[in-house]
Amino acid sequence: MFNFKKTNYIPVDGKQRKMHNSPSEHMPADLWMKCDACGEMLLKEDVVSNHYVCYKCGKYFRLRSKTRIKLIADKGSFVSWDDDLETTDPLSFPEYKDKIKKMQEKTKLKDGVLTGECTIDGEKAVVCVCDGRFMMGSMGYVVGEKITRAVEQATKKKLPVVIFTCSGGARMQEGMISLMQMAKTSAALKKHSDAGLFYLTVLTDPTTGGVTASFAMLGDVILAEPGSLVGFAGPRVIEQTIGQKLPDGFQRAEFLVEHGLIDGIIHREDQADTIARLIRLHRNCDLQKLDLPEIFQDEAAFNMPKINRSVWERVEIARSKERLTALDYIDEVFEEFYELHGDRRAADDGAIIGGIAMLAGKPVTVIGQQKGRTTKENIFRNFGMPQPEGYVKALRLMKQAEKFKRPIICFVDTPGAFCGMEAEEHGQGQAIANNLFEMAGIKVPILSLVIGEGGSGGALALAVGNEVWMMENATYSVLSPEGFASILWKDASKASHAAQVMKMTASDLLELGIIEKVIEEQNPATTDNIHVIGNLLKKEFYNFMEKYCSLDASLIVDDRQKRFRAF
Repeated sequence: MFNFKKTNYIPVDGKQRKMHNSPSEHMPADLWMKCDACGEMLLKEDVVSNHYVCYKCGKYFRLRSKTRIKLIADKGSFVSWDDDLETTDPLSFPEYKDKIKKMQEKTKLKDGVLTGECTIDGEKAVVCVCDGRFMMGSMGYVVGEKITRAVEQATKKKLPVVIFTCSGGARMQEGMISLMQMAKTSAALKKHSDAGLFYLTVLTDPTTGGVTASFAMLGDVILAEPGSLVGFAGPRVIEQTIGQKLPDGFQRAEFLVEHGLIDGIIHREDQADTIARLIRLHRNCDLQKLDLPEIFQDEAAFNMPKINRSVWERVEIARSKERLTALDYIDEVFEEFYELHGDRRAADDGAIIGGIAMLAGKPVTVIGQQKGRTTKENIFRNFGMPQPEGYVKALRLMKQAEKFKRPIICFVDTPGAFCGMEAEEHGQGQAIANNLFEMAGIKVPILSLVIGEGGSGGALALAVGNEVWMMENATYSVLSPEGFASILWKDASKASHAAQVMKMTASDLLELGIIEKVIEEQNPATTDNIHVIGNLLKKEFYNFMEKYCSLDASLIVDDRQKRFRAF
């Protein structure tokens, strides 16, 4: 099913007014249009004011490339590039030249993409907008060449690239020349990426075929408009080629988010702000020595008397549903958190969340294992037990952080990696092992904080850090006390005794040298004291960044590897 965003009111000259609901006999017929999704008659003026979205059902109408530029670019800032490129006819395809000429006359376009430079909320960017009116947005030589040139110019100018895709795929009339555009555009984007520059794709309806299999799916961040059809083989091709009946909503934007293929949905009215925000968050974060903000200087605010608790009490506190979760900490400690979804392969695991945030004006990548509080939340979060797809998502975000030189902060809170049949089929052990392997060489600082349960390899997969800290009432262990007692003593009821023997508390692990720091809790960390704990963590996180971010990348990696070699 589509997940359109219905709007009842639209802003006009800064004021709110209700939209027209039906044609009036006093209005000319050409002022109205029919929505092809809901069949309702719409006043064109209201559709335009509503960002070309049906105000009855939320259907997103396809935009002309110049209209798209007007919606996102600062007024008067767009400069068009390479408008003189001519379409070739490599196959001498019958009537192809005539068809191109008719398309040019009808659309007032030279071909199917508009490229150039502009500012978006003050942020400079190279923008490419595919136009579906020109031969269904198919990609031939001109489309591929214009996009490639735009990306190459962006690389030279050290600018981010934003591409709005809309395409039926390769242009059949240009044969293998069209196919080569897939590799050509991808190669240009590889150079742009190697230069540490940001690339954002916004998928619009439809994006299929060779465009999907090249530049459309190569963004550092990939977003899509609601309801957009996105896929390699379109529904008609699938049904007619192999006879598969497709479910409702298949290949739509919401389907892609659910299956981990893109980072999220972007509504049209938010696009300019969101794009500018993402450009700012992805600015290369080559940090030098940082000045500690004054708001973190009051040491008295962080003095918390210690309370003696038994090991089993701490185990129960770590597992409590009232305990602060990763998202609680993220919302309290960081600014401008933008969540990114999916492993880009198969799923978006709710047990691991991640994205980009700001800490005292500096971008950081934040990743956390997330539990729920209600039964519904816990089912969605799989009780904080990640699937392989969750670990793949986490590593994807870490590698992105490495590209943009962002520090990484991980919140560890899991009873363990999910051990079900599906997880084994999808390679749970390999996913964890790959995280340990890759994190050992990540060239930016990594800090891991155990906030609740740190269960076995499922926790370690986010805890290969330059430093590992624990909240005072957190636990970190080779497996659960119940599992330990069952294996060694054949009696799970001895779990509380096992917890003492295992040395799994923060104070035990600090003494053993497994962790570097304990974050004290005057009272167990809940929403009642989140502001005090949040301020303390801001100070500690910022000190960590000050310590590590001025180091050379090789020293950061060497420090992390020496840390674990010492064990």
